[in-house]
This record gives sequence, structure tokens and C-alpha cells, in this order.
Amino acid sequence: MIKIRHLRKEYPNAVPLKDVCAEIRDGDVISVIGPSGTGKSTLLRCINLLENPTSGQIMVDDVDITSPKCNINKIRQKMGMVFQSFNLFGHMTVIENIMFSPVELLGKSKQEAYNEGMKLLRMVGLAEKALNYPDELSGGQKQRIAIARTLAMDPDIILFDEPTSALDPTMVGEVQSVIRDLAKTGKTLIIVTHEMAFARAISNRIFYMDEGEIYEDGTPDEIFDSPKREKTRRFVQKLKVFEFMVESHDFDFRGMMSKLQEYSYKNRIAPKLSSRIQLVIEELTEQLLLPKLEKPFINLVVEYSESEETAAVTVNYNGESLDVLENGDELSVKVIKGIVTDADYKKKEDPKYPNMLKLEIRGAAPV
Repeated sequence: MIKIRHLRKEYPNAVPLKDVCAEIRDGDVISVIGPSGTGKSTLLRCINLLENPTSGQIMVDDVDITSPKCNINKIRQKMGMVFQSFNLFGHMTVIENIMFSPVELLGKSKQEAYNEGMKLLRMVGLAEKALNYPDELSGGQKQRIAIARTLAMDPDIILFDEPTSALDPTMVGEVQSVIRDLAKTGKTLIIVTHEMAFARAISNRIFYMDEGEIYEDGTPDEIFDSPKREKTRRFVQKLKVFEFMVESHDFDFRGMMSKLQEYSYKNRIAPKLSSRIQLVIEELTEQLLLPKLEKPFINLVVEYSESEETAAVTVNYNGESLDVLENGDELSVKVIKGIVTDADYKKKEDPKYPNMLKLEIRGAAPV
């Protein structure tokens, strides 16, 4: 079992890990997902102490590996790591790469290491490449060799740092197939990946990382179908988000609309859908909300789904119970209702934003 307690890692210009806590059970297959720059790879490198944590504790089978007294080389014999860049020795043949660590670190005879190495090469489907050098292999073959080399030490724990990210798309499947087979062996696997379908299929747990921590931890069904937290939902649904605050009647309307246009362009939102989003927000703010709010506090959020070609507009605002689509300017309400495919108003127990209006806009919606 791996126990991580309040792990923190600081660099001079960044703090990728602020407070990471987790318990990883023997045999867990965990995929670590999240936006770039959220500390996923740093977490793996801290677990095997390629990076020294700034603070916190990592326990592996009740041994504190962050203690200065810990024999980290002994721990690493039980913990393998597969890198996205393969890290094979270019001057050694494939079989020599696999034999090296068992001979040098475990004291095995060359014959024993050779026999076990060939068995592993057959397992990953590359026995015929035993005498080739790494530069004679494809990217997918190199990564399969890297996995075989890691397995040669018979580790209980294997860390995968984006094992398919450096590969041509046509080679991803062959590496994923090997990892799928490994997931059935009872070894503990921790996999940093951007391949969501792969993560869902192979894992019994998902860590979603954000804000310097494991932001949400759950089963694949929980994370991908019913995420509990907002950033997780946005990430797994691949939503592109625009957010703007209105806190004055004299706010910069033109500036907001310019940023909204930039957001649409950046995310390649179809012109027709972009125009509808802009029109809905203009009518909501200028015609429906601001005239009714003496001191406005309005939070506008647009979430665009590329896969569904839809946009969800969520407006949180202050004031008494106020459904502006029922009690607003008749013409503006008619315009909005002619654009949106769904509208839902809720009264919330929130002193700052007691009102919430959610609207759905589709590119093909009638105007």
C-alpha cells in the first residue's frame, strides 16, 4: 500500500503539488488525469523520489520513503517506472537493455536474466527484436521494450508517465494492449494519461488532479458519468469555458463582448452558434438583468461542448427571487426563448447569488 500525506512540491516559479493526500491499495490500477501543468508527472516523480518533495510524507508498505534513513534503492527495486521518452540505452541491444538491471542490481546470472528477458519479450510480442538496437525500432516497439525492461525487476508497483504521448497515433494501441494485460496481473499500476477512453477501460480508480491536489477521486463511472465537482465535470466533458463578472451598471460591455468573440474564435465555435450566444448574453445583461438590479452582482459562464456543438449559459445573479424570463422585457424574453432549446431557473440558498438561470443553445436551434 502507498500512503501519501500532505505532499507538497515547490519550484522557484511554481508549486505543482500543494497538498496531495491519497491511499493506494495493493492491486489498484489508477489513471491520473487532468489539465497540463497540474502536477501529474511531478506526483509520479515524487513517489519514486526522482524529485524530492518539499514537505509531506510517502509511505510504501509502512516504510517512510521520504525519511533520510530510507534505503531508496531498495524501495526502487519494488517500484518500476516507464517514461514517455523510453530511456533505453542506445548502445545496448534490446535483450541487453532488459538484462542489465537484474544482473547489476539483483545479482542474477546472465543466463537467468537472458531467459527471463526473452520470456518478457515474448509477452510484449517482440522476441524477434532481441538483438536489435533501440534506434532500429519504432516508437511503439521502444515503449514495449521499456515496459519489458521494467518488468524484468519484478516490481510490485509500476508508474507510467504518459506512456503513449510520444507515439504516432497508429502505435498507441499496441502499447495500451500490453498495459491492459499488466492490469490483470495484480500489480499496482499508476498511469498518467491523456487518453480518456483508455483510462476508463483499464482503471478501477481515477484521480483527477487540479489546484495542486487530487481534486476528485472515484471509480471510472463516478468520474466520467457523475463527477461531483465542477472542474472535473468541465474536464471530462471537454467543455471550453468563458466567465465574466458584472458588478456595476457602468461595466465594460464592449470589452466583455470582445472577449466573448475572442473565446468563440479560439475554440472554433461555428459563427451561427457564436452569434446566438452573444445575442442571448446581450439581451440578458442589458435588457433583463441590469434594469432590475440596483447594485448588480452577475456571474456569466458559457460552457461550449465541441462534441455536441452546444453551449450552456449559466447566469448567477443577486436580487430577490427573480426569474427574468417570466418577469422581464417582453421583446427580449421572446428573442431569448426563440434561441434557446432549454431554460431552467432556480432559487438558491446563496446570499451573493440567490438566483440561477441555465440556458442551452444549439447551433441548429431556430431563431
